[in-house]
Amino acid sequence: MKFRPLFPKADPYREFQLRVSGRHTLWVEECGNPEGVPVVFLHGGPGAACEPFHRRFFDPEHCRIILFDQRGSGRSTPHAELKENTTQDLIEDIERIRAHLGIGAWLVFGGSWGSTLGLAYAETHPGRVTGLVLRGIFLCRPRDIQWFYQDGAGRIHPELWREYLKVIPEDERGDLVGAYHRRLTSEDPGVRSEAARAWSLWEGSTSNLEPKKSVIEHFSKEATALSLARIECHYFMHDSFLRENQLLEDAHRLKGIPGVIVHGRYDMVCPIEQAHALHQAWPEAEFVVCARSGHSAAEPEIVDALVRAVQKLIQN
Repeated sequence: MKFRPLFPKADPYREFQLRVSGRHTLWVEECGNPEGVPVVFLHGGPGAACEPFHRRFFDPEHCRIILFDQRGSGRSTPHAELKENTTQDLIEDIERIRAHLGIGAWLVFGGSWGSTLGLAYAETHPGRVTGLVLRGIFLCRPRDIQWFYQDGAGRIHPELWREYLKVIPEDERGDLVGAYHRRLTSEDPGVRSEAARAWSLWEGSTSNLEPKKSVIEHFSKEATALSLARIECHYFMHDSFLRENQLLEDAHRLKGIPGVIVHGRYDMVCPIEQAHALHQAWPEAEFVVCARSGHSAAEPEIVDALVRAVQKLIQN
């Protein structure tokens, strides 16, 4: 089977900064067709950022593509900031961007943490969502955090897990998220940097079915690692500012919203059970299982499924 590739490179036709609080300013960009179907891209993490290839999931001739770096991430400022940085803040930031751009409703596209945020946003503002394309479903329940950061995925990748454990003394390993949080919020920049790199590399090294050098290099960059590790750990220490099972319990609010769920069968970061649980709670959505893929949005099989999903929903 020949997979559909990403669309050709698209450069932004507009870039701007949007102040959303006394502390935070977001970087926002638009590309594609200003008169096209509006779609907002929600990046992962929390604490990662948008990358140029993210624009390419969408047909630039038919889509008005909006990307933004979430609080503390990428080109948004202040970098790696934890104050005033909650799921509820991000939901309202999406609304601020939508209102600022004069968009009535839009297609929401998100993967990994972006799927978490996309669900939380759609369940809060269903009337503003014309469709949902969600990849690598992350429900952010305690069990989901435990799997990847405490006890689970490390049994599949023991050699990588050893590197993740190295920066934490044995007597603190009963609560690895807590131990990392202490280091990532340390006053010592060297301690923060060492912990951030170990945390980020663990995620980057396990995201693809077969590790990719370019992905690992991206996750090892100091700025990327610091915002990703600090903000993720901050969210996970606070149960991602969600009730346990909130996204599943509130899935009834998605009724009437067309959607596609895309998930890799061998996703080690967010096991496919999470996507299955979401589909049970939201059976109206199409569920696409990529049989030879891991977590990353760049897996060829997942790219194909996501491109097809967007094309399907913008044509509805």
